[in-house]
Amino acid sequence: MKSSNVEKAQTHQYVLNDSLHQLFDAVNIVSVQGYDEQRRVIYWNVGSELLYGYSPKEALGQKLEDLIIPQAMREIVISAHSDWLNKGIEIPASEITLCHKNGNDVNVFSSHALFTNQYNKKQMYCIDVNLADVKHAQSEVLFKEHMLETIFDAIPDLFFLIELDGTIVDYHTGDEKNLYVSPHQFIGQRMTDILPPEVISKFQSHVDKISQQEGMKTFEYEVMMPHGLVHFEARMSYLPEYNQIVLIIRDISEQYKSAEIIRHQAYYDTLTSLPNRFLSLDRLSQLLTEAERTNDKTAVLFLDLDDFKKINDSLGHEIGDKVLIQSAYRLKQVLREGDTVGRLGGDEFIVLLRGITEHQDAIVITENLLNSFKEPFLIDGRELMLTLSIGVAISPENGRCASDLLRNADTAMYQAKDLGRNTYSFFSKEMNTMMLRRFELEEQMHGALERNEFELYYQPQFDVKKQKIMGVEALLRWHNSALGNVTPDEFIPIAEHTGLIIPIGRFVIKQALMFLNEWQNTHHRKVTMAVNLSPCQFRDSELLSFIKSSLKETNVSADNLELEITEGVLMSGQSHIHDALIEISALGIKLSMDDFGTGYSSLSYLRQYAFDVLKIDQSFISGIPLNKADSELVNTIIAMAHSLGLTVVAEGVETKEQLKLLEELGCDLVQGYYFSKPIKARHLIDFSVNYM
Repeated sequence: MKSSNVEKAQTHQYVLNDSLHQLFDAVNIVSVQGYDEQRRVIYWNVGSELLYGYSPKEALGQKLEDLIIPQAMREIVISAHSDWLNKGIEIPASEITLCHKNGNDVNVFSSHALFTNQYNKKQMYCIDVNLADVKHAQSEVLFKEHMLETIFDAIPDLFFLIELDGTIVDYHTGDEKNLYVSPHQFIGQRMTDILPPEVISKFQSHVDKISQQEGMKTFEYEVMMPHGLVHFEARMSYLPEYNQIVLIIRDISEQYKSAEIIRHQAYYDTLTSLPNRFLSLDRLSQLLTEAERTNDKTAVLFLDLDDFKKINDSLGHEIGDKVLIQSAYRLKQVLREGDTVGRLGGDEFIVLLRGITEHQDAIVITENLLNSFKEPFLIDGRELMLTLSIGVAISPENGRCASDLLRNADTAMYQAKDLGRNTYSFFSKEMNTMMLRRFELEEQMHGALERNEFELYYQPQFDVKKQKIMGVEALLRWHNSALGNVTPDEFIPIAEHTGLIIPIGRFVIKQALMFLNEWQNTHHRKVTMAVNLSPCQFRDSELLSFIKSSLKETNVSADNLELEITEGVLMSGQSHIHDALIEISALGIKLSMDDFGTGYSSLSYLRQYAFDVLKIDQSFISGIPLNKADSELVNTIIAMAHSLGLTVVAEGVETKEQLKLLEELGCDLVQGYYFSKPIKARHLIDFSVNYM
């Protein structure tokens, strides 16, 4: 037995109405028991003690089935109680045989009431009448009616008894706030004559159904009340013996609002309020079904904001979020009614175009989307210019299901990126082959460092006049057991995209410096090691400290290391890159401008940063023996570089004629197949013996 304190702690949240309990306590000719959701006794009146032999102290906290339910009936009682709690299936009043404390049978007429108290806990009251005394039983039936009426007063639901034609015979409610009209206006009137027109059809259809079959019918509706819009749940149960219907109506507005919030969070992006990935793909599936029926086409546009990461990195995620919100607004303004724009995540959006008959229809809308980004974004006093890359896939030729179309539109979007961004591309089979190759490369690249698949090759740089090796450029090579030899043109962009370029770049720096130390010790002569730096490597906050520690560990002087960067590194204009370049120069490391002549503003960068070396791109070198314009251009570049105190390296020298002309033009260093292809470290040591 539990102590009284434990009983209070366990049952305090089920004490609903002291006056109601006082009423039950005052009547000892009827047994009234209260049970919680686990069928534990929370109330046990004197009538129950007289009928079943258990005192309140013995009964409180015990389970119904452990006190008065015969063994054969226990599973049935437990199941019936659970069905009422979870499914709303009421326990019917009936004559049953229960157990006395001493084991004797107790024949009773048992009825039940279930309601939710002010603590939002369900509790059941069981009223048992001893059938041993018919006189007592008759008086108890009358008492039960009054008792149930008292209980109903504590329940906020609306109860109606109606005829099959909808005429309201009786009603009961503890709170008249949710009555659509006052009682004197509806008693004796038909339900369909009182309710608003938009609700009448629901009621009538369910009245027709319930009169033709057993069970309970449930439906929801909403009504504008003086205190606002209220959502109701109605339950109908047919009483065939009386040819009447019991109607119970509950206010579910709070539950409805909660469900709406949950639905919105499940289907809509919280930042932009656009349909999220799940809802967008669901709508796409519906559009494809509709298009198949009407023989129309459906276009899927995969949109990505160009260089959005730079905004997040440089201006912060708060600014980035505002850009996404404005982007969503601009995209919606362009689309037709019936089209959909959704957010897939990050800076990726999806646009669904219905009823497309020709590719030209999709082109017009796609170009309008691109044009919508021509005006700058005004964010917190800043003007930001953004562009889009868009991939387009059209059903059925590019796929018949949502997943295929989305994947193919994504593939086309990457093609638009490769075309220079701020443009669009339509999906093709060739593009799909290319993307499959890209995915395979990306998969194999993960773990390639651990599997020792990367190796450095070195291409010598020769003094033009002396034809002696002055240094080498470290070039990364990748051999994979599944893919074979993969060219840098293929794997470097993927490494940059995935972020793997940072650990790979560290591997290159460390390996190059270790070999440089070995090479210099072998020939006892200082030479330069040139290493390419990707723009993405500057995002590594530990880059400079790693270079300094690597120089120290390998015992290489800073002035023997040359870092090659392209104009792409400088074009972002980010302050951390500017600071890093200044610190690189301060360390004594040489700074080289790679692929000079292929960009748009290289001259301004040469003035802005302390470059030591300028490398002329091989596209200018190949034509100098035969093309006077190329020759004059190279001559101008060399003269300009020398005026700035820079050493000039010509890339891609493959013929004696090219070498001779470069010597005449005053070029300092050359590298290319004329002298040597990139070779392995062990071969370079042997090769360089004759050129040191």
